Amino acid sequence: MITKQTIDLVFETARLEEVIGEFVQLKKAGSNFKGLSPFTDEKTPSFMVSPVKQIWKDFSTGKGGNVISFLMEHEHFSYPEAIKWLAKKYNIEIEETEQSDEQKQQINERESMFLVSKFAKDYFHDVLMNTQKGRAIGLSYFKERGFREDTIEKFDLGYCKDEWDNFTKAALDKGYDLKYLKSTGLTIVKEGGEKDRMFDRFKGRVMFPIHSMSGRILGFGGRILTNDKKAAKYLNSPESDIYHKSKILYGLYQAKKEIAKQDNCFLVEGYTDVISFHQSGIENVVASSGTALTPEQIRLVNRLTNNITVLFDGDAAGIRASLRGIDLILEQGMNVKVVTFPDGEDPDSFAKSNSDADLKKYLEEKAQDFIEFKVSLLMKDAQNDPIKKASLIRDIVTSISKIPDGIQREVYVQECARIMDISERVIFSELAQLINKGQKDRSRSQQTQSFQQPLKPVKEPEKPKVDTLFLLEKEIVRILLLYGNEEIELANWVHSQDKYGRPILEKEEYTNTVSNELYLNLQEDEIEFTNETFRDVYFEIIHQLNQDEQISIDRLIASENTEVSSLVTNILMDEEKYELSDWERKEVFVTDISKILPKLVTDAILNLRRVLIEVKINAIIKEAQEAEAEDQAPDFEEVTNYIELKKLLYEKLNRVI
Repeated sequence: MITKQTIDLVFETARLEEVIGEFVQLKKAGSNFKGLSPFTDEKTPSFMVSPVKQIWKDFSTGKGGNVISFLMEHEHFSYPEAIKWLAKKYNIEIEETEQSDEQKQQINERESMFLVSKFAKDYFHDVLMNTQKGRAIGLSYFKERGFREDTIEKFDLGYCKDEWDNFTKAALDKGYDLKYLKSTGLTIVKEGGEKDRMFDRFKGRVMFPIHSMSGRILGFGGRILTNDKKAAKYLNSPESDIYHKSKILYGLYQAKKEIAKQDNCFLVEGYTDVISFHQSGIENVVASSGTALTPEQIRLVNRLTNNITVLFDGDAAGIRASLRGIDLILEQGMNVKVVTFPDGEDPDSFAKSNSDADLKKYLEEKAQDFIEFKVSLLMKDAQNDPIKKASLIRDIVTSISKIPDGIQREVYVQECARIMDISERVIFSELAQLINKGQKDRSRSQQTQSFQQPLKPVKEPEKPKVDTLFLLEKEIVRILLLYGNEEIELANWVHSQDKYGRPILEKEEYTNTVSNELYLNLQEDEIEFTNETFRDVYFEIIHQLNQDEQISIDRLIASENTEVSSLVTNILMDEEKYELSDWERKEVFVTDISKILPKLVTDAILNLRRVLIEVKINAIIKEAQEAEAEDQAPDFEEVTNYIELKKLLYEKLNRVI
């Protein structure tokens, strides 16, 4: 277990906007930051970060919390894993107490797979750098490719010995479970005979670890070094709970900061393309690892920048096969440019054969808009053939139709008309037809799906039931969080007598903090929260008041109970969003909270009492009805007393029954 002192130091040191900024492109919005949700496929930013309060909220999903909860949501870390990741980032030494066997067993399946993958990465790298075979075979290969040792360290490159089970034996000797060696694909187990046979999947290959955005090892790519025509040149980890090839970009972990800084991402195909570019000083580069580009991969980049530059080698056939990726990028509302290298060159070879300055100059000068690129690529075939030229124009207009932004579409139509020497009216007409066809196809697809569903009788939609008790309990927690430490002037009406002995009501004024007033009233009525999370927050607040006589929002946000942290954050961020609204511009003038706070507190208590009394009355009536059904005399005296009390509460709330 990590000590409380370490956890406190991590929370004091970590800056939420810095951490989230590694995963999401954030832009200043007043005193806060905004960005696209990393949890949904949205086009309009609804993800808010408050550096002052050190909390975040994703309004598209309702999720929110602190720096720990973000890592747990986004990277699927456990609480200790998130603390350790932050400690490593901010160079904080971890102090731990001894874990029990039971605590060790609580590590879930995914965590076990991550642990095995990290061990494999460290093992392969150690073999490469510190064994005779590793240096003679693996390191020699990387040196021949022109990679320096600092680059090899940066990408955690490694080598798996050309022996059947060298790695597997080492992992088992260290206590790693064969189950997770199999599930990560590091070990292949063939069943049969008296004993199962185990093989290293990547034997005899140099290793390229594939990192998540936060640096965890998801899987591996391995390149064979022999001329065995039966074996694949590159071999990847199989799909697993932690490795999904279509949702991963190689090098994103090493490139994310520079992508955000440069506001552009270079997209290449292979591992060595990425590594060579880094070594040439261009770090905002990622690879699709030989797969066709997917929307999930594009969205990973879109969190950091809205600009992608696709780099193609000189193979014309390969370029044509990859054109679909450009349309996918446009569909995501991103800006796309293209750079092609001379025949026979790819990003890796070009970077090695040119100076760093020449490479940067080439990328700047050769970057083309996607329309110019398609024209330059396909116009050679279509130059003297009107039919082919018309087909090329339709191809370009199809790409333009993918762009979601109407203004951007119009700009590209004008550019296409200029380059192809054709009227804008014709292009707009073709564009409108394509967009309408797309809408009809989607509509037809939805109808087909609905027809395939069995018909069900139409029911009147049920009105959603309002959980009044939930809302009132939430309101009390909200008041405690926002105003709990405030002092307010309150008044009670008490029964007394005048000098003639006649009964009168006297106003008794007093001062109290909001938290004390709520606590005393709830305690007096022996009220307990019915919602578990509200109850946890309330108990934590009371614990703080007993210790320090103050409510610490920071401690609530840093709670190990993620439900508590999330609830507190949501309430605070909802309030922040409300405050950001320009009410005066809308001619809505908001009352100063200090003037209405006493009434807010009193009404919260009275309303909660009112609802609880209604619940009690209903329960008594139900018991009485059951008693009457069993020929027992029902007793309604208690109900009458509660109804009188309810009337009194309504009078105090200025309501009419």
